[in-house]
Amino acid sequence: MGKLFWLVTGVAVGFVGAHFVNQTTEGRRFFARVTRGMDELGRAFASGYREADADDEADAEALGAAVRARG
Repeated sequence: MGKLFWLVTGVAVGFVGAHFVNQTTEGRRFFARVTRGMDELGRAFASGYREADADDEADAEALGAAVRARG
């Protein structure tokens, strides 16, 4: 129970600290860079997922064609 208390307390203090940092010009620039980085990471992840999904679909179609040809 004590660990949960410290976790919740740490998260709350982090949010309060981020709020105060975001009130400064440098803080807003910092969070803008972080947001840009997270957006790039999300786009890269989604792109990789779509490519892997397309490869999986192509493999499944090839396997289905091989099964149909054999049987």
